[in-house]
Amino acid sequence: MGVEVVAYPFIFLGLYFEVFMLLTFLSAPARARRDRQASTATPRVAIVVPCFNEAATVAGTARSLLALEYPKDKLQIILVNDGSTDATKEAMNPFRNNPQIIIIDKENGGKHTAINAGIDIAKDPEIVGCLDADSFAAPDALREIISCFEDPKVGAATPAMSVHEPKSLLEQMQNAEYIFGIALRHILSAVNGIYVTPGPFSFYRISAIEKVGGFRYAHQAEDMEMALRMQRAGYEIENAPRARVYTKVPKTVPTLIKQRTRWTTGFLRNVMTDYRDLVGNPKYGVLGLMVLPLGFVSVLGAILLFGIALFAVVRSIVHTYAVTAGVPLSYTLMPQFSLEWFYAPITFIVVVSVVVTIISVGFIIVGRSVSNTSASLTLSIVGYTFLYAFIAPLWVFRSLLDVATGHRRAWR
Repeated sequence: MGVEVVAYPFIFLGLYFEVFMLLTFLSAPARARRDRQASTATPRVAIVVPCFNEAATVAGTARSLLALEYPKDKLQIILVNDGSTDATKEAMNPFRNNPQIIIIDKENGGKHTAINAGIDIAKDPEIVGCLDADSFAAPDALREIISCFEDPKVGAATPAMSVHEPKSLLEQMQNAEYIFGIALRHILSAVNGIYVTPGPFSFYRISAIEKVGGFRYAHQAEDMEMALRMQRAGYEIENAPRARVYTKVPKTVPTLIKQRTRWTTGFLRNVMTDYRDLVGNPKYGVLGLMVLPLGFVSVLGAILLFGIALFAVVRSIVHTYAVTAGVPLSYTLMPQFSLEWFYAPITFIVVVSVVVTIISVGFIIVGRSVSNTSASLTLSIVGYTFLYAFIAPLWVFRSLLDVATGHRRAWR
């Protein structure tokens, strides 16, 4: 048994959640969402693009919005330069005479102030959306999103995100993670369990924003805070699995860890402070009873499982040293293995971990299927399988340390 027994509850909960996801994916509400067709309705829509030092990408983002398959007289695009110190303002200049686009230049106040400034200047929209200035929407994405708002109980809707032109193995790893997220949001939407409305191409009913209030500073996780606030107010959050949007991702491990530290600390601080009343509360269904509690469990489990794995490696090294003491080095360094299954180091943890990994890969394939993503996922799955478990504990540990010490990090 040993110290590994401590990992059993976390592995069981991970497996339990994946089985829950599978059963929900096969349920009638999830099937109905997959069968939902793009909307023919054309409500007035405003899309806000908050920008801080996005000179390299904002033009491409704006062009992707101008290419949306939607009546031009019903679509406003609002570019908000939030006090950028690079050439973002100059990159916006070619769009200043476009009748569809409104450009705002303001002092830096943070992403939430930029989004609110855009919403305030929008001309009587029924639906408002946000698109990060490093992301690009597919031409039919808006019509797919609009279909979510046919139900008046829906206050917000999320898209299907994947990585824009992933190249390195690290970017491929993130692409697999994002496509897993497509499956996750699609499934959770069937039980109203979505807890974050991502910056790339999430949309809101304007009446819902007016009821709950505008965006707020929320531990650098404004999109998560708004989703939780809408859930608390009784709104449902939907998902459009074929509303394709592509986003840039960190290209190096340090920048990835910094980004994910911000996301994880944002989750912990929002849920532990302003929204702790949702956790374990049956009033909020699957969100309160499963999604948010398991969010905490996954954070703790990641650290624990990494620690146990590290302990097992060190123990194996010490054991190997002990049993090979006095044995010639030439023999010790020679690989000692057998192709017979009888000699394979199969344990309960190994078996369940393999099962969980296989199911996770299955959901990545599901995410590709429900979103009609055509790109090959071979490298993405390889990167996810062999890199994620080693990198994720680094940002989880850093996040827990930041929360425990009260440390606040810069956005970038």
